[in-house]
Amino acid sequence: MTAVLEGLGVAVPQRVVTNLDLERVLDTSDEWIRTRTGIGERRVADPGVATADLAVEAGARALKSAGGGPVDMVVVATTSPDRVVPATAPEVASRIGLEPVAAFDLNAVCSGFVYALAVAAGMLDGHATQRVLVIGAETLSRITDPADRSTAVLFGDGGGAAVLRRGEPGESGAFGPFDLGSDGSMADSLAMPAGGSRRPASTSTLTGREHYMRLDGKAVYRHAIARMVASSRAALDAARLSAGDIDRFVGHQANLRILDAVADRLGIAPQRRVVNVDRYGNTSAASIPLALADAQLAPGQRVLLTAFGGGFTWGATTLTWPRLATV
Repeated sequence: MTAVLEGLGVAVPQRVVTNLDLERVLDTSDEWIRTRTGIGERRVADPGVATADLAVEAGARALKSAGGGPVDMVVVATTSPDRVVPATAPEVASRIGLEPVAAFDLNAVCSGFVYALAVAAGMLDGHATQRVLVIGAETLSRITDPADRSTAVLFGDGGGAAVLRRGEPGESGAFGPFDLGSDGSMADSLAMPAGGSRRPASTSTLTGREHYMRLDGKAVYRHAIARMVASSRAALDAARLSAGDIDRFVGHQANLRILDAVADRLGIAPQRRVVNVDRYGNTSAASIPLALADAQLAPGQRVLLTAFGGGFTWGATTLTWPRLATV
């Protein structure tokens, strides 16, 4: 058995923050941001809107796209849960009207959606699980330092969701094999230093602004390209495909330079690359579903998905695009 894509839904905040908006509060410029990242604007959640809110909206739309019906499991991939305890997924499932179902969070940072797809595919390969709702949702604006120009220009908020069902390899909507990996020796290259069990919240950590993400841009750039290329090749090999068989390349939307470098190394032409980082910035676990929703894919097209995130984590898979209802 394999996982088959049955529905897709997304949710983004209404508020748009442009590079010109950031020019007014940071030592930066629209030209500087676009040249280094390809980002022109990003969406930011209003006060009171949390990750679960975006997850509920995206999840409900994915279920509507799939024609409704029950699911057996809800997986929420996020780096910015509503709370450390409990997980966000049970609340999301309840608010959508899906309880009682199995529900849990998964944190692989920007690789989270690909990881969650792989987990769902593994569960569907068993006998008890028939349908899974996979959600990637983030309010990264809550853990991004507004005074740090190296990170404040990068991240945005959003949510995306997919309904997966059990199916047969080769049918419309089928995912190929997954390739996943990690390198924990690089954990400090993209991390929030405090707020966990190693460095609990304190006056000192708050004063030191250690509850915001910190980024070693050079290390992330170098490793992201190498890992996404290698993982993509592994996923293509496992699916018995070549880069020439791929109609659309959907990489994690972190940075246009990274996307182009990965695609160039894989030999995927510019017209086959999906790019929306210019409008949403880096939305971490929400990035892949938001890009899929923007890709204007045709049924039967072969898609390559790949992502890289903090941890470091990375992953890739292939997908034959189905005919989906638009909501």
